[in-house]
Amino acid sequence: MASDPNIYVYDEAAKHNKTKDCWLVINGKVYDVTPFMDDHPGGDEVLLSATGKDATNDFEDVGHSDSAREMMDKYYIGEIDVSTVPTKRTYTPPQQAHYNPDKTPEFLIKILQFLVPLLILGLAFVVRHYTKEK
Repeated sequence: MASDPNIYVYDEAAKHNKTKDCWLVINGKVYDVTPFMDDHPGGDEVLLSATGKDATNDFEDVGHSDSAREMMDKYYIGEIDVSTVPTKRTYTPPQQAHYNPDKTPEFLIKILQFLVPLLILGLAFVVRHYTKEK
């Protein structure tokens, strides 16, 4: 009769993130892939980049063969305690400025920003013209 699988806390599994000590969490199962580091076709960097998180998406995105999935059985060491897995944060978009259908004040400010310098420049020309000696 098979013994009950070991249950690991997520933080404990995440600590095993080195070449000589590498655990992966895939589909709620914990795998000690340390002996496989040198033999992995994608290199040990691929495995190391999947440590410290749920590597299910990383594993599934690659499209592993059936033989690769069967090979996982020999590296299986237990289950992850799902209550300890951090929840994914949902994206909340930044608050947008309140829509102002009446753009009159903003339009007036833009017009003044354009007209006031022109009026000052015009006044300077007028003053220069009338104060200039003939």
